[in-house]
Order: sequence, then C-alpha cells, then structure tokens
Amino acid sequence: MNSNSALILASRSPRRKYLLEKAGLSFEVIPSGIDETKVPLSDPDKYVRQLAEIKAQDIAKQYPRRWVIAADTIVVINDMILGKPDSEEDARTMLNQLSNRTHQVLTGYALFCRDENCFHSNVITTQVRFKKLNASEIEWYIHTGEPFDKAGAYAIQGIGTFLVKSIKGSYTNVVGLPVCEVIEFLIKKNVVAIGK
Repeated sequence: MNSNSALILASRSPRRKYLLEKAGLSFEVIPSGIDETKVPLSDPDKYVRQLAEIKAQDIAKQYPRRWVIAADTIVVINDMILGKPDSEEDARTMLNQLSNRTHQVLTGYALFCRDENCFHSNVITTQVRFKKLNASEIEWYIHTGEPFDKAGAYAIQGIGTFLVKSIKGSYTNVVGLPVCEVIEFLIKKNVVAIGK
C-alpha cells in the first residue's frame, strides 16, 4: 500500500505493529504517554473508545499534520471488564471465568489528523468461546508467562490459541486492532492507496 501521509501508530503493542506491517502499511511507532488509570471505568464500549480517542489526541497534538492510529482492547464477560492480570492468582481467576464460556473482545480504535480536522473512532466486538479448561492446563499456561500484559490473561495469536474453541467476528480485533475497518477508513480518506 502507498501512503500519501506519514502514519503514526500511537501504541507500544508489538501485536498492533505486526498487524499493520503485515497489511503493508508504512508507519512510525510513537506510543502515547497517557495514564490509562485516570480514565474512569464506565460502559465497556464507551470506556474502550474513550481510551483510543485520548491516545490519538495525545499524539496528534504533537504531530498535527500526520494521521494517528490509536487503539485499546478489553475483554468483557457478563458486563465485567477483564484487564491485564497483575498476579498469577489474578490470571488464574480470569482463565477460570473464561473457561467453557463465550466472552467479548472489544477494540476501540481512533484515527485522527488534526490539521485536516478529521477524527474517526469506533468499537468492534468479536465473540470468543473458550474450551473447557482443566486446572493443569491453566497452571501450565500461566507458567508460560504469556497471560501477563494481555487483557483477559490470554493471547489468541500465541500459545493461547489452544484455549479458543471458536470466534465470531474479526480475528485481528482479538489480536488488538480491527485491520479491515482501519484500512477501509484510510483508503476512503485517501491516506493510503493500493498500488500496483
């Protein structure tokens, strides 16, 4: 893909970087420094969208001529947001909650170019069903170290792929960025074009 504007990914997530690289986009990574803990918990859709918007605005202030892509991903079960586990016990609790059940992965994303006064944000939801996990599977997975720094204590694109029985919706959304929707918007705004 050809870009007529230097893109910025306002995230330190290696998964989002990987997804955009695989999609053929050229961009610079400049993570937002906002303190996510200062954003009050609210309705999951509103919360995850607000986080993405704040991150995009933070970087767009510094680079007003450039298009900024920001995102945030959460796991929700029974209207409860599961963040990143802060201990083995926390990861164990989350994985037990998700076992043999369907949960939602929500990614809020925002695209912003300040000089063009163009701002777009949305939330994409994917339904994910886990297999029934036994205690030894949970303990083994926790000790791989993968559940930490992951919303809901798992990574669908990593070892955690064995936990997932089915998904309904966007796979890349579960990884951390709804690539189809992001690129559709960038093409519509002539920010990127499919080249020969």
